[in-house]
Amino acid sequence: MFILINLKTYVCDPIEIAKAANSVSSELGVRIAVAPQSIHLKEVVETGVETWAQHMDRGGEKIRTGTITSTGLSEIGVTGSLLNHSEHRLLLAEIDENVQEASKMKLETVVCANNPIQIAAVTSLNSTFVAVEPPELIGSGISVSKAAPDVVRDAVDSARRINPKIPVLCGAGISTGEDVSTAKELGAEGVLLASSVAKAKDPQKSIEELLSDI
Repeated sequence: MFILINLKTYVCDPIEIAKAANSVSSELGVRIAVAPQSIHLKEVVETGVETWAQHMDRGGEKIRTGTITSTGLSEIGVTGSLLNHSEHRLLLAEIDENVQEASKMKLETVVCANNPIQIAAVTSLNSTFVAVEPPELIGSGISVSKAAPDVVRDAVDSARRINPKIPVLCGAGISTGEDVSTAKELGAEGVLLASSVAKAKDPQKSIEELLSDI
């Protein structure tokens, strides 16, 4: 089970959340990663928690302004990057370039998609993970594993037909241990979540609750 906590641009303490995630991960032996805003990446890496970027720009060694490069992420100890989140869409060709570039730098990738058809397309690009996230449920507090279980099940089937070695994560509205457990029952090998931890008064308790039923 892989838990990836995307902090987006929520007003929160990324260091507190990172330390909580690292503590729970060590205690329970579950892989948990945190994806803070880019300005906090180095600080979060230094807590010892597995750290992911929320986005990575393609472009290799080209000199550009305002981009986040695979080289820069690798140099500070980041493990991987989200790509094609519904709040930061990319063209399929751009995703392909990013996945290849990340792979060269030994960075992992989670490529997001809205539905099973899109999951099939992005699975063909050989990212580390793919994640199904219906955009209408993101931040809703209504988990996709409950509201649309067929979407998760069909996404897993779609990915397996293309490449059974690429795990599928389940995202959108995941906020409880039951949500995580249900996602696992539907075939997902992890979850991608945000507000349930980023907005929690007690991040450690929130993370522990997510893992209470697995």
